[in-house]
Parts: sequence; structure tokens; C-alpha cells
Amino acid sequence: MFLFKQKNTKKKQPKSSVLQPSSVVMEEIRHMETSQQQQETVRKICDIFGEDNDFTQRGFIVSNDIPANVFYLNSISDKETISKEIIKPLTESNLIIVEVEAAMERVCKNILFHADVKTETKLTRIVEGLLRGQTVLLVEGIKAAFLIDTYKGEKRSISQPETEQVIRGSREGFIENIQSNTALLRAKLPIPDLRVKSVTLGTLTQTNVAYCYIDGIVNEALVKDVEERLANIDVDRIIDAGYVEQFIQDNPRSPFPQVKSTERPDVVVGNLVEGRVSILVDGSPFALIVPATFAQFYQTSEDYNERFIMVSMVRIIRVFALLFSLIMPSLYVAILSYHPELIPTSFAVAITSGRAGVPFPAVIEVFLMEAAMEILREATVRMPKQVGGALSIVGVLVIGQAAVSAGFVSPITVVVIALTTIGSFATPAYNMAIGFRMMRFPLLIMTGLLGFYGLVLGLLFVNNHVLSLRSFGVPYFSPMAPLNVAGLKDTIIRAPLNWLLDRPEELHTRNKRRINPNDLGPSNALSPENIKQSRGGQKDNE
Repeated sequence: MFLFKQKNTKKKQPKSSVLQPSSVVMEEIRHMETSQQQQETVRKICDIFGEDNDFTQRGFIVSNDIPANVFYLNSISDKETISKEIIKPLTESNLIIVEVEAAMERVCKNILFHADVKTETKLTRIVEGLLRGQTVLLVEGIKAAFLIDTYKGEKRSISQPETEQVIRGSREGFIENIQSNTALLRAKLPIPDLRVKSVTLGTLTQTNVAYCYIDGIVNEALVKDVEERLANIDVDRIIDAGYVEQFIQDNPRSPFPQVKSTERPDVVVGNLVEGRVSILVDGSPFALIVPATFAQFYQTSEDYNERFIMVSMVRIIRVFALLFSLIMPSLYVAILSYHPELIPTSFAVAITSGRAGVPFPAVIEVFLMEAAMEILREATVRMPKQVGGALSIVGVLVIGQAAVSAGFVSPITVVVIALTTIGSFATPAYNMAIGFRMMRFPLLIMTGLLGFYGLVLGLLFVNNHVLSLRSFGVPYFSPMAPLNVAGLKDTIIRAPLNWLLDRPEELHTRNKRRINPNDLGPSNALSPENIKQSRGGQKDNE
């Protein structure tokens, strides 16, 4: 049931670097180029965008009676920039076209004030530039078109992430703009070794995807693997980071996530410093981190801002809550249905009296309550925020109490399901928590059929599957399996920061050491012994 077929690890040949046509129009104009006769190029562009209300063509005269045209899309272009930095400098210039190359160089270097100007002759590139907010400039007598970046897109302000809130830590979160997200990483990693490379994915959406890593730390084989997996994505749309995650993970049939997603720049920076690769997708506030191991999904950025003793206790509680939420309903059914002799006598009387009149077996009762809780949870998430909180309270209190009063479920079952639900919320990563929640149902069915034997058999299947998983070649249960004693310092517990001398061994980084052990330890400059020694043994009052 939990033994999923592993994905074929044989590497595919990467796609050609030539941009694939994104539509029928792009296919038709693939081999077309601009003409030195401006009207011919104007006609081609107008044939493509002429029926679009968002498309604007503006003709004007450059000095010496040279006609020119600019093309742009109103919704994504900055009109003020077009007027002040393109049209005005050209109309006030003294442009004379004698040699085409010299005229192009003068327009780029002496006339246009904009920082991002390039020339292009292929019509496909010109159309793509228009669709990305660039302004196209055509000047009579010059074959090439000038592409000026005048993009002006709407974006929300940087705020605290909704899904990863912390008490002590940064309040910055990623937004849907990839340039802003890259800037957040640059601000926290102001080093030239930070590499940000981009690719375009989605033949229709043409989504900008960037992958980031620190050169000199990350293993080069990991970077090449990420590049190949991104190059092998051949789909018409990439709308969110979740699309990319499903294409690059090793085993898409597994209920466990093999790619970590986060909204926090500090989490990305911490993983980049450890030697991982991060992937940003334009239009998504989530960043992907590869490779990912099981331990990462119950850790938070706040774990490194607090004292190690407190953090270690909190991590143990998270792991206990994770296991409790997975096995508690099945364990309850196994004891109640197959092994009631394990229940203490005083407690058995309470359970028996509570179940008096319940028409369903224990497994059906728990299964229905689990299904009802998942429906309620899903409804709460999808409802508006003002209504969702009230719905959750009504669902838990009113419906639960009514079900007990009507005799459909026993009070102890409601308590077990409530504790299980609360335990599932202790997992910081939503995609990991939902995987464990869904696995409770097959475990419950196996326990209902076979009792304790079915529960143990199901857990063995789950354990076997987790141990077989890999994320970009890294064993999913590293550093616990295969065992790496040094790596255990930052798994279920978190050792003091000055003990975490090396980067994770499973990442095989080029620069393994991250703390200089010679610089560790306090100097105790103001201790009485040091003060007395610095004064030559004299008394304080002297």
C-alpha cells in the first residue's frame, strides 16, 4: 500500500536551448526579421497586436525629419519613462544617419538615457519584449529595433509570512515578484559568490525561474542536476512554484514532500550557506530548497534564534506530536477492538459506559470522525477569514457535542480525534503535515482488519518507503540513515551553535567548515580574577 515505485533515475538529455514557440503566432514569425524600411516592420507588429486594446503605437519625428515609432502595452509599461527617457531625448537630438552601425551606437550611448537598452532584429524577440513590458523603438534607416525596459508591474509590499510566523526572528517574507525576492536574498548575502541564474519555463506562460546557490560551497554536481531537471520541464504553463516542485522531485508518487518550500528569506539563506540550491518562480511567494531531508520539515528558523536546550525540547515535542497524530487513532482502534485486556479495569468501565448505545464499531466510528474533521478543516481554510474562525469553533463544540448526545460517537473517541488533530498542527511544514494526515486512513483500515498486526505492518511499510526515498541523490532520512553521528547534532535535538562546526556531510560541499574552533569561547573580560590580574594584584579600592 505504501510501497511506491521509484522514479527512473536515468538522466534525460536536456532540451535545446533554443526558445520554443509559445503560440501559433510565434510559430509563424519564428524566422522573420525586422526590415530597414520602418513601415514594413510596423506593419508586421501591428498585424500581431493590432486588435489588442492594450497595444499602443506612437509615431513621432526625430530631428532632421527622421520618422520613428514606439510600441508598448499600456497595462505593464511606464508611460512617464517612455515620454521622458525615450521620446523627448530623440526629438531633441541631432541624429544624422550616415552609417547604420554608428547611428545605432549613438542612439544607445548618447541619446537614450535609460539604463537597459539593447538592439534586436528577430521579430520573435521583439514580440516577447513587448509582452514583458519593454518598449520597442523603430527608427527609419536603422534595421534593428531598440528594446528599452519600461516594465511597471503592481506588487504587494513585503510583510510577515502567513504560513511561517515566528515570535523571534525576521518579519520579512517573499512576495510574488521575483526581482524583489532576489533583492531580499542579496541583502542578506552581500557576497559576490551568490549566483542567481534564470531560465524560462512554460511555452505559454513564459515564466521566469531563477535558481540560486553559493559558488565555492555548493557541490557542482548538485547545480548541474538542478539545471538538467529544470531543462527537462516541457509544459505549457508554470504558474506557481508547486508546478516546478512536482516536476523536479525524485518520487512524485510519494505522500512525503522531497522538496522544501518556504516563504522566509532567512530560511533560504540558511540553507544556501549549508550548500543547498534554492529555486524562485516569478509569481509565487514560495521558494524551493533542494535537496530536502525529513528532519528539515519539523524544524523552523526560530530554532536557531533561541537557546539550544529550549529548542531541543520543542523539537522533541514536535516529533512526538507527529508520531502521536499518525498512530493514535489506529492504536485506539486496535486496543478497543482486538486487545481490550490492555485497558486498565477502572478505565475500561469509563470506556464501556461511554460507548453504550453507539451503533458503529470502533473503526467505523473513528473513520467517520476523522473524515468529518478533515472536511471541517478544509472548509475552514477555504472560507473567508471572518467566517472561518467562527466555523471552526461551531464545528468542534456544537457538532461534536451534538454527535455525542445523539449517540453516534463516544466521548472518548471525540477526545482521541481532538488530540490527534491538535498534534498534526504541531508540524511546521504544511505539506508534510497533510501527508501524515492522509496516511492515517490506510493505517486505520489495516488496523481495523488485522489489529495490532495491521498497525505494525503498516508502520513497517511506511518506514520502508521513507528509507527508500532520495532527494537529488541524498537519502531522505539523512543523517539518521545512513547514520552520521556528527549530523545528529542538528536533527531531533539542536546542539549549541559552536558545536555545529561543519556543514551537513550528506551535501558533500566543497567548503565543509563553517565555524573556526580556535575563535570559540568567551573571554570573561570583566571577571574578578581577570580584573585583579590586569591591575597587577592590587585591590579594587587602591
